[in-house]
Amino acid sequence: MKLHDLKPAEGATRKKTRVGRGIAAGKGKTAGRGTKGAGARAGKGIAHYFEGGQLPLVRRLPFKRGFTNIFRIEHQEVHLGDLNAFDAGATVTPAMLAEAGLIRKADQPVVILGDGDIDRALTVQAHRVTKSAAERIAKAGGTVQKLEYLVTGARATVKKMRKEDLAKLAEKA
Repeated sequence: MKLHDLKPAEGATRKKTRVGRGIAAGKGKTAGRGTKGAGARAGKGIAHYFEGGQLPLVRRLPFKRGFTNIFRIEHQEVHLGDLNAFDAGATVTPAMLAEAGLIRKADQPVVILGDGDIDRALTVQAHRVTKSAAERIAKAGGTVQKLEYLVTGARATVKKMRKEDLAKLAEKA
C-alpha cells in the first residue's frame, strides 16, 4: 500500500451541502441562515460566542486561569536542623517555635522538614512531619507527636477555633 492508495472508509465522507440553489434542494432561499439579523448577512460580523448582548462567558472570566484549591492548608515550615536550638529532652511545641522565632504564628499548622541533622533527643509536636524528619528524630532518641488541625465545619471556610474552645482542648491534653 502506498500513499496514493489511501482513501477514507466507505460512507465516511459525504458531499458538501450546496446551499442557495433553489427551494427544491431544501437549503434554498435563505440558505439555512434564517431570516434577517447578523447571522443572515455576509461576513457574519458577530463573535462565535455571542450571547444576545450579555457579556460573554469567555470575557467574564479572568485572564489568568487555573485551579485554586479552597481546601488548601498552608503550613509553616521548620527545618530539622533548627531544632538543635532547644535543650535535650525538651518538648517542642508550636508556641515554643514561635517564641524562638522559627515560625510566625503559633496557632497555624506547622510542618517539620527533614533538612539538616538533629543531635539531641526531643519530643516534637507538629501538625505534619516528613518521613525523613521522623526517622532522624527517632534515631536521635526523640519522639514525634502529631497535633490535630484546628479546623471546624467545612474545610472550605477554614474557620479557626475560638479561644474558649482552644482552652478546652488544652485542658483535655
